[in-house]
Amino acid sequence: MRSLLAALALVAVLAGCGGTTEVREPPLQSTGEAPTTQPGPAGAEDDDLRIWVVTHGQAASPFWAIVRNGVEAAAREMDVPVSYRAPDIYSLERMRRLIDAAIASRPAGLVVSLPERAIRSSVRKAVQEGIPVVTINSGADRYRGLGVLAHVGQPERRAGLQAGRRLARAGARTALCVNLEIPNQGLDARCRGLERAMREVGGRSRVIRVDDQNPAAGATIAAAVRERGVAAVRARNSTGGLLAIDGLASLPPSQRPVVATFDLGPEVLTAVRDGRLAFAVDQQAYLQGFLPVVLLVQRARYGLFPAGRELIATGPNFVTRSNARRVLELSRRSIR
Repeated sequence: MRSLLAALALVAVLAGCGGTTEVREPPLQSTGEAPTTQPGPAGAEDDDLRIWVVTHGQAASPFWAIVRNGVEAAAREMDVPVSYRAPDIYSLERMRRLIDAAIASRPAGLVVSLPERAIRSSVRKAVQEGIPVVTINSGADRYRGLGVLAHVGQPERRAGLQAGRRLARAGARTALCVNLEIPNQGLDARCRGLERAMREVGGRSRVIRVDDQNPAAGATIAAAVRERGVAAVRARNSTGGLLAIDGLASLPPSQRPVVATFDLGPEVLTAVRDGRLAFAVDQQAYLQGFLPVVLLVQRARYGLFPAGRELIATGPNFVTRSNARRVLELSRRSIR
């Protein structure tokens, strides 16, 4: 008892002096038959525990800046180095080279987006090299069969369907799905979901492909609305949504369709709050960056990982006029 009291007194003295001691647990070492969640190839020591993240979207874009913010927050909380890489323009070839560089570095884990089928061979190569892989963002319906541990993202067709049903409840029977000029399986799935929602109510939808980095995109959307007489426009991202409402402002009020968009941003949320956008679909980009890093680090350190190689769905979540104000401050901090 005297020894215990002496030890407690010593702790109290140290606490009063503000002294702290940092203890780092060693990584788990599996023995015998390795389970599915065995530590990764670089997980022998925390000093070697590095995660790579490769995405198809530029980190400086509004959406991918939120993903990167999530990645960096996870790196700080897990106390591990993370290498984030993305091509400066949309390029599958450059993305494949970045994945090859990640494989060569033998990371403890790799996080990669799946914008198109052509990337799947690079993902398979990483898996075959023994690197734990989690896919994110696009590819919720394509990741199975690649050998990856999980997919963190939004099931895009379901998101398109639910967004379309909201537009149908608002009275729309004709809709325009604004998409990229280049193919992207996730964005194409959103348009297919919208098409199904319109068919359910006896309506129809059409797809228009635009470059949302082109200032003339808003005028292109407005021209398509005039020509086709659609009652609703659903944009692919925050940039496209803002371009749509700006372009459609040139139409007489009686001809302006209901407009909704995917993804958030302060300007988008302000437009939702003010009633210029009907709603915005939040796929929680922050979680798409944060969760995979945390999961891969926990796997490398302790052999822990959710079972089943399942989809970890981050959306769809809907922001409407009723809750836009609450989300706005988080959006300014690149969290929502």
